[in-house]
Amino acid sequence: MPLRSSFRIFAFMECSIEKALATALENLVRLVEIPSCSRQEDGTAEYLLSHFSERGIAAQRVKNNVWALNRHFDPGLSTLLLCSHHDTVRPAAGYTRDPYRASLEQGRLYGLGSNDAGAPLVGLIEAFARFYPREGLRYNLALAAVAEEECSGADGVSALWEHLPPIDCAIVGEPTGMRMAVAEKSLIVVDCTAQGRSGHAAREEGDNAIYKAMQDIEAIRRYEFPRVSPTLGKVKMTVTMVQAGTQHNVIPDKCTFTVDIRTTDAYTNREIMDTLQGLIGAQAQARSLRRRAWAIASDHPLVEAGRALGLDSFGSPTMSDAALLPCPCLKIGPGLSERSHTADEYVEVAELEQGIRVYGQLLERLLVG
Repeated sequence: MPLRSSFRIFAFMECSIEKALATALENLVRLVEIPSCSRQEDGTAEYLLSHFSERGIAAQRVKNNVWALNRHFDPGLSTLLLCSHHDTVRPAAGYTRDPYRASLEQGRLYGLGSNDAGAPLVGLIEAFARFYPREGLRYNLALAAVAEEECSGADGVSALWEHLPPIDCAIVGEPTGMRMAVAEKSLIVVDCTAQGRSGHAAREEGDNAIYKAMQDIEAIRRYEFPRVSPTLGKVKMTVTMVQAGTQHNVIPDKCTFTVDIRTTDAYTNREIMDTLQGLIGAQAQARSLRRRAWAIASDHPLVEAGRALGLDSFGSPTMSDAALLPCPCLKIGPGLSERSHTADEYVEVAELEQGIRVYGQLLERLLVG
C-alpha cells in the first residue's frame, strides 16, 4: 500500500483512536526518515518541537531533549512523566532496505527506530496530547522525548532532569508488547587488573599475573550473591575477556580481565562492587555506576491501573532510561524488544494502535479515575 495513500485514508476516519493512529504514523514516518543516531539527534529534536508547536503544545528543548507540561499544570499536584527516546543505534549489518526510508507493507511499518523506540514515543505523544488541555486532572502530566538513550549518554534524560518539575513517577516507553515491565536488570562492566612480577619463563623467578587472575576468575565463577530479587532473580557475574603476556618466554607481570555483571534491585551498585573487590586480589574498576537495577512496588498506582486493565507484568532483562530516573517507573510500549537493533526493523500498525489505546486507558484511570 502506498504510504501517503494509507495516511489519507486514516485521516478521514472518524474514531478518535484512528485519528490518533493516523497522526502517530505520520510522526513515526518522519522520525524514521530523519537520521538520529545517538548524539546526532538534532534533526528529530527540531522536528518534534515543530510538531508540538503545530498542535498548540508549549514545548521546550534542552540539548536534544524535548519536553512539555500539561496546560493546566498545578504545582500542588504530583507529576507523572511520560518518557521515551528519539535516538537510534546505527543501522545493523544485513539491512535489505534503506533503514532511513519508512515503508508500510502488509500492516508493518519498516525503518530504523520504528520499533525501538519510535512506536512507544509517538504513542506517548498521542496520549499526552489527549490530556494536555484537560482541567481537573488528579496528576500533572509531563512528556519527555529524550536523546542519547542508546549510548547511555550524559546529555540525555540526566541532562534534562534538573529542568523538569519534581517528578513522582514515570511511564517509560519501550517495546514490551504492551506488557508491564515492573522491574529491570542493569549492567556493570568492570575492568580488573591482576599485578605480578616479570621474569624468565625458564627460571624459577617472577610472579605470574595469569595465575593470580585465574584464582580471581575461579572465585568469581563460584560466587553466588545470597539475596535474590523476587522479580529479577540472581545477580550474575561473568568473566568475558582476558588479556596477558607479551612473548612466550616472559612471565607476565600483568593480566587484565573484564567482568560483565547483570544486576538486580536486591543490591545497590556500590554493594556489588564492594563484594567483588573483597572477593578478588586484582584491582577492579567499574566503567560506570550510573545505571541502576530497579523495581516498582506491586501496589503502586501505575501497576494497579495496569492490572485493572488486565495487563501482564514481568521483569525485564534489557535496560532503558528507567535505570537513570530516581522515581518509581513502569516500562511499557508497543513493539517487541527482540526486534530492537535488528536489520529490517519494523513495528506492526496493529501494535501501535494497541499502544495508543492502552496508554490512553492507563492515563484515564490515573488522571481521571
